[in-house]
Amino acid sequence: MNHLRKLLTSYVSRRIGMSLITMGLVSIAVFLGVRAMPGDTAQALAGEQTSPEVLAAIRQEYGLNDNIAVQYWRYVSNAVTGDFGTSARTGLPVLDSITQALPITLELAALSLILAVVVGIGAGVLAAVRRGKPEEWLANGIALLGMSIPSFWLGIVLLLAFAIAVPVFAASGFVPFGTDPLENLRRLTLPAIVLGSGLAAVVMRQTRAAMIDSLSSDYTRTARAKGLAPRTVIGRHALRNSLVTVVTVLGLQLGQLISGAVVTEQVFVLPGFGKLTIDAVFTRDYAMVQGVVLFISAAYILINLLVDFLYSVVDPRIRLGGSR
Repeated sequence: MNHLRKLLTSYVSRRIGMSLITMGLVSIAVFLGVRAMPGDTAQALAGEQTSPEVLAAIRQEYGLNDNIAVQYWRYVSNAVTGDFGTSARTGLPVLDSITQALPITLELAALSLILAVVVGIGAGVLAAVRRGKPEEWLANGIALLGMSIPSFWLGIVLLLAFAIAVPVFAASGFVPFGTDPLENLRRLTLPAIVLGSGLAAVVMRQTRAAMIDSLSSDYTRTARAKGLAPRTVIGRHALRNSLVTVVTVLGLQLGQLISGAVVTEQVFVLPGFGKLTIDAVFTRDYAMVQGVVLFISAAYILINLLVDFLYSVVDPRIRLGGSR
């Protein structure tokens, strides 16, 4: 027990250390990348009506005249205390804007993830069990379409079909779930389908491949030889051992799911991270861009850390650090 506790503590410490180093490198890349964008930041903040005096005052106010290393150190020192700066576009604290937009994107990502898991795993299991049958061809065809169709095109088609021609769902906007749950789902169903379709296709393909391998393994043949019901063999033995691969894919794809919300939220006019990011980039709002990217990076790192811990839950044979 003591050995396992030490192993767990060492593993967690290493992963946290690696995560902090990664976050530091990300902050440097974002800080330098934003400032490498073409154009004059002071000019973008001042607008069309400018003068040398106004531009000089803006550079002085936002510290744009300081050395790049001084600017970065000032930003990191403030960010550690929770101060990510003030948006040059809205005049509001960056953290306040992020906390307002974050729940919208998280709810959209959660709905998309549920759709992808239910449809992707279900279709993958069906395709593996009914290998060589019409069910497999249909599942593979749908998965190919899901990976091939651009999200913005699918979003426009769904809007024309189910929000304009047949107004079942709302075309744009957002209503909090606590205010009106039904209206909330009406406005997020189409974006969730658009965002989750590509992930569902990837999950389906990976589940099918893992299930085919599990169904042909020795432990599955042994379970069948014992006379277990086919449903038990598929669910308790083949599917559970295939979930390690699926969990890995989900962990890697969740980062793309969050980044894909940028396009989807623009199509459906959702005031989430996507719109916040696009507006910040167009107006060269340094503080907002840095805050949004750092939050997304932290979420991606945390998700991958949780995926590593889920391995030992999904498959008891896996232990942290490779120890049994």
